[in-house]
Amino acid sequence: MSDQPIIIKRVKKRSAAHHGGSWKVAFADFATAMMAFFLVLWLTTAATPEQKEAVQGYFRDPVGYSEGGNRNPIDLGGSASVVEASNADQAGNLITLDEQHIETLADQLELRQMEELFQDLKEEIARNETLREFRDQLLIDITDEGLRIQIVDRSQRPMFDSGSAQLKDYSQDILYQLAKPLSTVSNKLSITGHTDATPYVSRPGYTNWELSADRANAARRALVTGGVRGQQIARVVGLSDSLMIDEGNPYAPVNRRISIIVLNKKAAGEIQGRALPGSEPLIDLTRPSEEEQEAAREQLKSGEWAKPEETVRPEELTW
Repeated sequence: MSDQPIIIKRVKKRSAAHHGGSWKVAFADFATAMMAFFLVLWLTTAATPEQKEAVQGYFRDPVGYSEGGNRNPIDLGGSASVVEASNADQAGNLITLDEQHIETLADQLELRQMEELFQDLKEEIARNETLREFRDQLLIDITDEGLRIQIVDRSQRPMFDSGSAQLKDYSQDILYQLAKPLSTVSNKLSITGHTDATPYVSRPGYTNWELSADRANAARRALVTGGVRGQQIARVVGLSDSLMIDEGNPYAPVNRRISIIVLNKKAAGEIQGRALPGSEPLIDLTRPSEEEQEAAREQLKSGEWAKPEETVRPEELTW
Protein backbone atom coordinates (compact mmCIF):
# COMPACT_ATOMS: atom_id res chain seq x y z
CA MET A 1 0.00 0.00 0.00
CA SER A 2 2.86 2.32 0.70
CA ASP A 3 4.19 1.82 -2.85
CA GLN A 4 0.87 3.01 -4.46
CA PRO A 5 1.37 6.38 -6.15
CA ILE A 6 -0.76 9.41 -5.06
CA ILE A 7 -2.69 10.94 -7.99
CA ILE A 8 -3.68 14.62 -7.73
CA LYS A 9 -6.33 15.72 -10.20
CA ARG A 10 -6.47 19.45 -10.91
CA VAL A 11 -9.64 20.89 -12.45
CA LYS A 12 -9.29 24.19 -14.21
CA LYS A 13 -12.49 26.34 -13.86
CA ARG A 14 -13.53 28.47 -16.71
CA SER A 15 -16.13 31.23 -16.55
CA ALA A 16 -19.20 30.93 -18.71
CA ALA A 17 -19.42 32.92 -21.86
CA HIS A 18 -20.87 36.45 -21.55
CA HIS A 19 -24.50 36.50 -22.77
CA GLY A 20 -24.86 40.34 -22.92
CA GLY A 21 -27.74 42.61 -21.59
CA SER A 22 -30.01 42.70 -24.62
CA TRP A 23 -32.71 40.74 -22.75
CA LYS A 24 -33.00 43.55 -20.22
CA VAL A 25 -33.72 46.06 -22.95
CA ALA A 26 -36.37 43.76 -24.40
CA PHE A 27 -37.99 43.26 -20.98
CA ALA A 28 -38.03 46.99 -20.36
CA ASP A 29 -39.75 47.58 -23.70
CA PHE A 30 -42.31 44.91 -22.83
CA ALA A 31 -43.01 46.44 -19.41
CA THR A 32 -43.40 49.91 -20.94
CA ALA A 33 -45.78 48.60 -23.57
CA MET A 34 -47.89 46.83 -20.93
CA MET A 35 -47.99 49.94 -18.77
CA ALA A 36 -49.09 52.01 -21.76
CA PHE A 37 -51.71 49.39 -22.62
CA PHE A 38 -53.24 49.40 -19.14
CA LEU A 39 -53.09 53.19 -19.07
CA VAL A 40 -55.09 53.32 -22.28
CA LEU A 41 -57.62 50.87 -20.82
CA TRP A 42 -57.98 53.01 -17.69
CA LEU A 43 -58.44 56.21 -19.70
CA THR A 44 -60.99 54.54 -21.93
CA THR A 45 -62.98 53.39 -18.91
CA ALA A 46 -62.84 56.76 -17.13
CA ALA A 47 -63.50 58.97 -20.17
CA THR A 48 -67.01 60.18 -21.00
CA PRO A 49 -68.59 59.53 -24.42
CA GLU A 50 -67.91 63.15 -25.41
CA GLN A 51 -64.22 62.77 -24.51
CA LYS A 52 -63.97 59.50 -26.46
CA GLU A 53 -65.49 61.21 -29.46
CA ALA A 54 -62.93 64.03 -29.16
CA VAL A 55 -60.05 61.55 -29.03
CA GLN A 56 -61.47 59.70 -32.03
CA GLY A 57 -61.68 62.93 -33.99
CA TYR A 58 -58.09 63.79 -33.12
CA PHE A 59 -56.72 60.48 -34.44
CA ARG A 60 -58.83 60.70 -37.57
CA ASP A 61 -57.63 64.19 -38.53
CA PRO A 62 -54.74 65.39 -36.32
CA VAL A 63 -53.98 68.44 -38.47
CA GLY A 64 -57.54 69.71 -38.70
CA TYR A 65 -58.18 68.98 -35.04
CA SER A 66 -55.09 70.85 -33.84
CA GLU A 67 -56.13 73.86 -35.91
CA GLY A 68 -59.76 74.07 -34.90
CA GLY A 69 -60.27 71.68 -32.01
CA ASN A 70 -59.50 71.58 -28.32
CA ARG A 71 -55.90 70.97 -27.28
CA ASN A 72 -56.99 69.15 -24.15
CA PRO A 73 -59.67 66.68 -25.16
CA ILE A 74 -59.41 64.74 -21.89
CA ASP A 75 -59.13 66.28 -18.45
CA LEU A 76 -59.44 63.80 -15.62
CA GLY A 77 -58.54 66.32 -12.94
CA GLY A 78 -54.98 65.11 -12.46
CA SER A 79 -53.32 68.23 -13.84
CA ALA A 80 -54.08 71.76 -14.87
CA SER A 81 -55.58 72.18 -18.30
CA VAL A 82 -56.65 75.09 -20.44
CA VAL A 83 -60.04 74.19 -21.85
CA GLU A 84 -62.20 76.85 -23.44
CA ALA A 85 -65.76 75.63 -23.17
CA SER A 86 -68.42 76.78 -25.57
CA ASN A 87 -71.51 78.68 -24.54
CA ALA A 88 -73.55 75.49 -24.84
CA ASP A 89 -71.19 73.65 -22.47
CA GLN A 90 -71.30 76.51 -19.98
CA ALA A 91 -75.07 76.65 -20.11
CA GLY A 92 -75.25 72.98 -19.23
CA ASN A 93 -72.93 73.34 -16.23
CA LEU A 94 -74.39 76.54 -14.75
CA ILE A 95 -76.35 76.27 -11.49
CA THR A 96 -79.19 78.78 -11.44
CA LEU A 97 -80.62 80.01 -8.14
CA ASP A 98 -83.76 82.06 -7.85
CA GLU A 99 -83.88 85.21 -5.74
CA GLN A 100 -85.85 83.56 -2.94
CA HIS A 101 -83.30 80.76 -2.63
CA ILE A 102 -80.46 83.28 -2.49
CA GLU A 103 -82.23 85.24 0.25
CA THR A 104 -82.80 82.03 2.22
CA LEU A 105 -79.11 81.13 2.00
CA ALA A 106 -78.15 84.66 3.06
CA ASP A 107 -80.50 84.50 6.05
CA GLN A 108 -79.07 81.14 7.10
CA LEU A 109 -75.53 82.48 6.84
CA GLU A 110 -76.42 85.57 8.89
CA LEU A 111 -78.16 83.43 11.51
CA ARG A 112 -75.01 81.35 11.81
CA GLN A 113 -72.98 84.53 12.32
CA MET A 114 -75.41 85.63 15.05
CA GLU A 115 -75.03 82.28 16.77
CA GLU A 116 -71.24 82.61 16.64
CA LEU A 117 -71.49 86.11 18.16
CA PHE A 118 -73.80 84.67 20.83
CA GLN A 119 -71.16 82.11 21.76
CA ASP A 120 -68.43 84.76 21.73
CA LEU A 121 -70.43 86.91 24.14
CA LYS A 122 -71.02 83.97 26.47
CA GLU A 123 -67.29 83.26 26.52
CA GLU A 124 -66.53 86.95 27.07
CA ILE A 125 -68.94 87.08 30.03
CA ALA A 126 -67.31 84.00 31.55
CA ARG A 127 -63.82 85.41 30.99
CA ASN A 128 -64.33 89.09 31.83
CA GLU A 129 -64.32 89.86 35.55
CA THR A 130 -66.72 92.83 35.31
CA LEU A 131 -69.26 91.03 33.14
CA ARG A 132 -69.00 87.86 35.21
CA GLU A 133 -69.91 89.81 38.36
CA PHE A 134 -73.12 91.12 36.76
CA ARG A 135 -73.99 88.13 34.61
CA ASP A 136 -77.32 87.69 36.42
CA GLN A 137 -78.38 91.06 34.94
CA LEU A 138 -77.53 90.12 31.35
CA LEU A 139 -80.13 88.38 29.19
CA ILE A 140 -78.99 87.33 25.69
CA ASP A 141 -81.18 85.76 23.01
CA ILE A 142 -81.73 85.77 19.24
CA THR A 143 -84.89 87.41 17.90
CA ASP A 144 -86.30 88.12 14.44
CA GLU A 145 -84.37 91.41 14.40
CA GLY A 146 -81.03 89.93 15.46
CA LEU A 147 -79.01 89.25 18.61
CA ARG A 148 -80.54 90.97 21.65
CA ILE A 149 -78.65 91.86 24.83
CA GLN A 150 -80.80 93.07 27.74
CA ILE A 151 -79.30 94.68 30.83
CA VAL A 152 -81.99 94.47 33.50
CA ASP A 153 -82.31 95.97 36.96
CA ARG A 154 -82.08 93.97 40.14
CA SER A 155 -83.65 95.03 43.42
CA GLN A 156 -80.31 96.01 44.95
CA ARG A 157 -78.46 96.90 41.72
CA PRO A 158 -80.41 99.29 39.49
CA MET A 159 -78.79 100.67 36.35
CA PHE A 160 -80.15 104.14 37.09
CA ASP A 161 -81.33 105.95 40.17
CA SER A 162 -85.09 106.22 40.46
CA GLY A 163 -86.39 108.81 38.00
CA SER A 164 -82.88 109.56 36.70
CA ALA A 165 -81.19 109.06 33.33
CA GLN A 166 -77.70 109.10 34.87
CA LEU A 167 -75.96 105.72 34.63
CA LYS A 168 -74.53 104.12 37.74
CA ASP A 169 -70.76 103.59 37.71
CA TYR A 170 -71.04 99.82 37.44
CA SER A 171 -73.66 100.23 34.69
CA GLN A 172 -71.14 102.25 32.71
CA ASP A 173 -68.53 99.52 33.25
CA ILE A 174 -70.94 96.90 31.88
CA LEU A 175 -71.59 98.96 28.75
CA TYR A 176 -67.88 99.68 28.29
CA GLN A 177 -67.08 95.96 28.37
CA LEU A 178 -69.95 95.09 26.00
CA ALA A 179 -68.77 97.75 23.57
CA LYS A 180 -65.55 95.81 22.87
CA PRO A 181 -67.13 92.77 21.13
CA LEU A 182 -69.93 94.89 19.61
CA SER A 183 -67.43 97.22 17.95
CA THR A 184 -65.90 94.28 16.02
CA VAL A 185 -69.07 93.52 14.03
CA SER A 186 -70.30 95.47 11.03
CA ASN A 187 -73.97 95.18 11.94
CA LYS A 188 -76.05 98.17 12.94
CA LEU A 189 -77.19 98.50 16.57
CA SER A 190 -80.56 99.40 18.05
CA ILE A 191 -80.75 100.71 21.62
CA THR A 192 -84.07 100.77 23.49
CA GLY A 193 -84.92 102.05 26.96
CA HIS A 194 -87.68 100.51 29.09
CA THR A 195 -89.23 101.51 32.41
CA ASP A 196 -91.66 99.88 34.79
CA ALA A 197 -95.22 101.10 35.36
CA THR A 198 -94.30 103.51 38.16
CA PRO A 199 -95.39 106.96 36.87
CA TYR A 200 -92.92 109.82 36.75
CA VAL A 201 -94.28 112.82 38.68
CA SER A 202 -91.23 114.91 39.49
CA ARG A 203 -91.46 117.20 36.45
CA PRO A 204 -94.60 118.40 34.68
CA GLY A 205 -94.76 117.20 31.09
CA TYR A 206 -91.94 114.70 31.62
CA THR A 207 -93.16 111.09 31.59
CA ASN A 208 -91.73 107.60 31.40
CA TRP A 209 -91.58 108.02 27.61
CA GLU A 210 -89.06 110.81 27.90
CA LEU A 211 -87.24 109.03 30.73
CA SER A 212 -86.84 105.77 28.78
CA ALA A 213 -85.60 107.68 25.71
CA ASP A 214 -83.06 109.61 27.81
CA ARG A 215 -81.82 106.37 29.40
CA ALA A 216 -81.41 104.77 25.96
CA ASN A 217 -79.41 107.79 24.82
CA ALA A 218 -77.23 107.58 27.94
CA ALA A 219 -76.50 103.93 27.05
CA ARG A 220 -75.62 105.03 23.51
CA ARG A 221 -73.09 107.54 24.81
CA ALA A 222 -71.50 104.88 27.02
CA LEU A 223 -71.21 102.41 24.12
CA VAL A 224 -69.65 105.03 21.84
CA THR A 225 -67.20 105.93 24.60
CA GLY A 226 -66.37 102.23 24.92
CA GLY A 227 -65.45 101.89 21.24
CA VAL A 228 -68.65 101.48 19.22
CA ARG A 229 -68.64 103.64 16.09
CA GLY A 230 -71.21 106.40 15.96
CA GLN A 231 -72.23 105.34 12.44
CA GLN A 232 -73.01 101.89 13.81
CA ILE A 233 -76.00 103.17 15.79
CA ALA A 234 -79.17 102.81 13.73
CA ARG A 235 -81.88 103.58 16.28
CA VAL A 236 -82.28 104.95 19.81
CA VAL A 237 -85.84 104.81 21.18
CA GLY A 238 -87.70 104.85 24.47
CA LEU A 239 -90.71 102.56 24.93
CA SER A 240 -91.70 103.48 28.50
CA ASP A 241 -93.58 100.53 30.06
CA SER A 242 -95.22 99.38 26.80
CA LEU A 243 -93.17 96.14 26.60
CA MET A 244 -92.62 94.28 29.88
CA ILE A 245 -90.73 91.12 30.69
CA ASP A 246 -92.83 90.43 33.79
CA GLU A 247 -96.34 91.40 32.76
CA GLY A 248 -97.75 89.87 35.93
CA ASN A 249 -95.85 92.42 38.02
CA PRO A 250 -95.60 95.73 36.12
CA TYR A 251 -93.50 97.23 38.92
CA ALA A 252 -90.87 94.46 38.89
CA PRO A 253 -87.24 95.64 38.59
CA VAL A 254 -86.65 93.34 35.62
CA ASN A 255 -88.98 95.55 33.54
CA ARG A 256 -86.50 98.43 33.90
CA ARG A 257 -83.86 97.61 31.33
CA ILE A 258 -81.77 98.65 28.35
CA SER A 259 -82.01 96.49 25.22
CA ILE A 260 -79.20 96.40 22.67
CA ILE A 261 -79.97 94.58 19.43
CA VAL A 262 -77.32 93.63 16.88
CA LEU A 263 -79.56 94.07 13.86
CA ASN A 264 -79.57 91.67 10.97
CA LYS A 265 -79.61 93.09 7.44
CA LYS A 266 -83.36 92.67 7.04
CA ALA A 267 -84.20 94.61 10.22
CA ALA A 268 -81.61 97.30 9.47
CA GLY A 269 -83.00 97.67 5.94
CA GLU A 270 -86.55 98.07 7.27
CA ILE A 271 -85.42 100.78 9.68
CA GLN A 272 -83.60 102.63 6.92
CA GLY A 273 -86.53 102.20 4.54
CA ARG A 274 -88.95 103.72 7.02
CA ALA A 275 -86.60 106.63 7.68
CA LEU A 276 -86.09 107.55 4.01
CA PRO A 277 -88.84 109.56 2.25
CA GLY A 278 -90.97 107.69 -0.22
CA SER A 279 -91.31 108.45 -3.91
CA GLU A 280 -94.62 110.27 -3.35
CA PRO A 281 -96.19 111.25 -0.01
CA LEU A 282 -99.68 110.01 0.74
CA ILE A 283 -100.72 113.48 1.97
CA ASP A 284 -98.90 116.60 0.81
CA LEU A 285 -100.19 119.65 2.67
CA THR A 286 -97.82 121.96 0.79
CA ARG A 287 -99.39 121.21 -2.58
CA PRO A 288 -102.14 123.67 -3.64
CA SER A 289 -105.60 122.35 -4.33
CA GLU A 290 -107.18 122.23 -7.78
CA GLU A 291 -109.27 125.35 -7.01
CA GLU A 292 -106.19 127.28 -5.91
CA GLN A 293 -104.27 126.23 -9.03
CA GLU A 294 -107.20 127.29 -11.28
CA ALA A 295 -107.47 130.65 -9.52
CA ALA A 296 -103.74 131.22 -9.97
CA ARG A 297 -104.00 130.45 -13.70
CA GLU A 298 -106.89 132.89 -14.11
CA GLN A 299 -104.91 135.53 -12.28
CA LEU A 300 -101.98 135.02 -14.64
CA LYS A 301 -104.23 135.29 -17.71
CA SER A 302 -105.97 138.47 -16.53
CA GLY A 303 -102.74 140.15 -15.48
CA GLU A 304 -104.02 140.98 -11.99
CA TRP A 305 -100.82 139.64 -10.47
CA ALA A 306 -98.92 142.60 -11.97
CA LYS A 307 -101.14 145.30 -10.36
CA PRO A 308 -99.38 147.22 -7.56
CA GLU A 309 -100.70 146.66 -4.10
CA GLU A 310 -102.48 149.54 -2.42
CA THR A 311 -100.49 151.19 0.32
CA VAL A 312 -102.09 151.17 3.72
CA ARG A 313 -101.67 154.21 5.93
CA PRO A 314 -100.85 153.62 9.62
CA GLU A 315 -104.09 155.22 10.82
CA GLU A 316 -106.07 152.68 8.75
CA LEU A 317 -104.57 149.63 10.46
CA THR A 318 -106.87 147.68 12.76
CA TRP A 319 -105.65 145.01 15.11
